Amino acid sequence: MTGTINITEAALASLIGLTAHEVPGVVGMAPANLKEGLSRVLGRANAREGVVIGREGPDHLADLYVVVAYGVSIPTVARNIVERVEHIVRTQAGITLKATRVHAVGVQRA
Repeated sequence: MTGTINITEAALASLIGLTAHEVPGVVGMAPANLKEGLSRVLGRANAREGVVIGREGPDHLADLYVVVAYGVSIPTVARNIVERVEHIVRTQAGITLKATRVHAVGVQRA
């Protein structure tokens, strides 16, 4: 029997957010927009916070907004996030991301 599997952008964003949290040097995710910021203030943070999924034709793009630990190499952490996220999304969701962009929006003591 053949069929199709559809993975929602929300599910993909959650997978990406959870994966990014596992990378050493990541303290947390930052709200990607005002709506996420309000949700955090109201106590409704979720796994996809700080992740924005975009589309360019049939291709998926991912923007991650992260807070990194003070004293770590931001380029190294960003590179590790990209590698891990692209691997997990490819192996667990069967999706190849056209671009994965990491935005370090804050530094915090861990």
